[in-house]
Amino acid sequence: MKRYEKFADDIAELIYTGVLGPGQRVPSVRYASQTYGVSPSTVFQAYYLLERRGLIRARPRSGYFVNAHAPRPFSEPQIGEPASESTQVDVSELVFSILESIKDPHTVPFGSAFPSPTLFPLQRLARSLASATRDMDPRMVVTDLSPGNPQLRRQIALRYMVGGLMLPMEELLITNGALEALNLCLQAVTEPGDLVAIEAPAFYACLQVLERLKLKAVEIPVHPREGIDLGVLAQTLERHPVKAVWCMTNFQNPVGASMPEDKKQALVELLRQHQVPLIEDDVYAELYYAQQAPKPAKAFDSEGLVMHCGSFAKSLAPGYRIGWVAAGRFAKKIERLKLMTSLCASMPAQAAIADYLQHGGYDRHLRRLRYALEEQKNAMLAAIGRHFPASVRVSHPSGGYFLWLELPEGMDSLKLFQMALAQGISIAPGPIFSPTRRFRNCIRLNYGSPWSEQSEKAMETLGRIVRSF
Repeated sequence: MKRYEKFADDIAELIYTGVLGPGQRVPSVRYASQTYGVSPSTVFQAYYLLERRGLIRARPRSGYFVNAHAPRPFSEPQIGEPASESTQVDVSELVFSILESIKDPHTVPFGSAFPSPTLFPLQRLARSLASATRDMDPRMVVTDLSPGNPQLRRQIALRYMVGGLMLPMEELLITNGALEALNLCLQAVTEPGDLVAIEAPAFYACLQVLERLKLKAVEIPVHPREGIDLGVLAQTLERHPVKAVWCMTNFQNPVGASMPEDKKQALVELLRQHQVPLIEDDVYAELYYAQQAPKPAKAFDSEGLVMHCGSFAKSLAPGYRIGWVAAGRFAKKIERLKLMTSLCASMPAQAAIADYLQHGGYDRHLRRLRYALEEQKNAMLAAIGRHFPASVRVSHPSGGYFLWLELPEGMDSLKLFQMALAQGISIAPGPIFSPTRRFRNCIRLNYGSPWSEQSEKAMETLGRIVRSF
């Protein structure tokens, strides 16, 4: 953690504990610099961060003051211990029924799995698509079959390199979105009836993949800040013939947890000892709010056991369906599986994204996107503080675009889903994130759309429904 982040956290704690109340002035830059022994630039960076969190605001020529509507502190959700036995996955009917009911464009999309398309440079991407299509070599129809467009794979390899991870291009395979990459990874290392360790709660698409491939799941609890519980995972590996582990190491969906680097390293070492492959679902990797990107678990892999899956759908190009996998020792097998199933991802889409990554200003776009998402997170947290019961527990992710809410005991999130939908509001109820239909009193909310008066009214309505139970 950088010094300004630590200083910002210290000031935030004073606000959360009431030492600094609404409307009160926070220490001046000069006073804070002298008292805390940090540079004025560090104080400014900390105050800018607190502004983005919605905790303070600047008054011209007066300094910084605690925001009157600063998000109140929330207790963390409590993820209970799941059953240690394996489970045959059967959630698709429940998931499909819920997804079908939230397609109405007039519904407030708090239950969506996607950020708003208005946050992405679609017009600039269209120019890249037109240029790439116009200049496309007809021979690419054959040469760009799996593993994919070499220019795109080179750009992805460069982004890994900038993050400190040197990967040979031979490891990289372009897929039809990250979901196909994850499917192929599972098929490469399992057979029907095998056991896969997954997170609890887990993204429902993970459960659907296991169901389709006739695999069994064993649930490993997720800490709301630090991710998958390595102690429970170690015990599970000792007791059960686990063939693969599937987890999201950064901004986990639905909880939002991110594993610290030392924990990622320990995870990779644990799996190395058991020779169990890790399928690392890292589709939100670019959506971090800190100054530096978090490292993937793949960065600590020395034996090719980690299959790192990413996508441009959440960071750049929704609808283009371009993902990839850095497949380690399984690259050749996954490439053959790809050829046997869908041959290749869309060649024009691959070429368009390669062109954009090279010429379109991807990092500039990402900075704007991250800033917008953090602002929207703070707006939703503030709305929860205004409209929901004080007993609600809420996650506080450092990236991505989801909040996980643990509602009072006795709440039925499936019933809440129906009541909210009748008011034109979608939510994602907890049971769709577990093969055993757990998390009955939990919901996931998406803050990936620009905050508006409609958003605020929807949160007020949702809070009123929760209070009525």
